[in-house]
Amino acid sequence: MAKKPDPSILVQLKAQGCTNLRLRQLMRRVARHYDIEMAKAGLKTTQYSLLTYVLKLGPLRPGELAKGMKISASTLTRNLKPLTDAGWLELAAGSDARSRSVAITPAGRAKREEARHRWKAAQEGLNEMLGVERVLALHVLINESLELLSPLEPEDGADDE
Repeated sequence: MAKKPDPSILVQLKAQGCTNLRLRQLMRRVARHYDIEMAKAGLKTTQYSLLTYVLKLGPLRPGELAKGMKISASTLTRNLKPLTDAGWLELAAGSDARSRSVAITPAGRAKREEARHRWKAAQEGLNEMLGVERVLALHVLINESLELLSPLEPEDGADDE
């Protein structure tokens, strides 16, 4: 159990405002930064993440993919469509007649490699804007916070990204 904070700290905390709002503001700015870079490769950040996940762990069933990425099945379906339409991912028959499998195509590998350079540029740009030390400190804080909040995470992968 956490110890009770000093009253002066509580005053400072209250003056900072809503943590949820502040985190959303930060996330929107960071996401916009990455989105601008990824658009140069013709992808959204969510599409790049999906291509990367399938490249590293695929082929795999859509349910496993959604669970691994911590997104709902409907979000996965929505995000898969433009990638399959572009020929970067394919849905194929699985191990039995009722299952399907998601795999990356050669064109998808090429697109992901192209986008990887944009992702790296986005990360390096963020490191430059914020400073490497601040980015490292942010990662430590994020990791610790995720660990502390993990009991609150939904079991069904319902986070919609």
